[in-house]
Amino acid sequence: MKKRVTLTFPKRTVQMPVTYRLARDFNVAANIIRAQVAPNQIGKLVVELSGDIDQLDAAIDWMRSHDINVSLLDREILIDENSCVDCGLCTGVCPTEALTLNPQDFKLNFTRSRCIVCEQCIPTCPVQAISTNL
Repeated sequence: MKKRVTLTFPKRTVQMPVTYRLARDFNVAANIIRAQVAPNQIGKLVVELSGDIDQLDAAIDWMRSHDINVSLLDREILIDENSCVDCGLCTGVCPTEALTLNPQDFKLNFTRSRCIVCEQCIPTCPVQAISTNL
């Protein structure tokens, strides 16, 4: 099973080896999608956790017991097809190739199942046709 979560670390736990502990103690893999972590500052990670459902729940409980705020993500990318001009700039920053241009008609294709909601496409869009549902 997979769960996409945002982890917010208080200053005192930002240097804790969380992804290592998740793998070692809970057999949970953590794919880091976005990270904003610096010493002595509040840290934030967007991760996709993979593993057995019971182990995922135990890992989330463990993180919460160490004052790490865990928020489940239900966000998704939205594309306003009426505003989109099919320029393709977003395809150049999409790390999973969820955004591509059709080679026949050069129209933007969005493969939602490939999207990791990294949001790199949002500031790239010159006509602001890309947003999230939250």
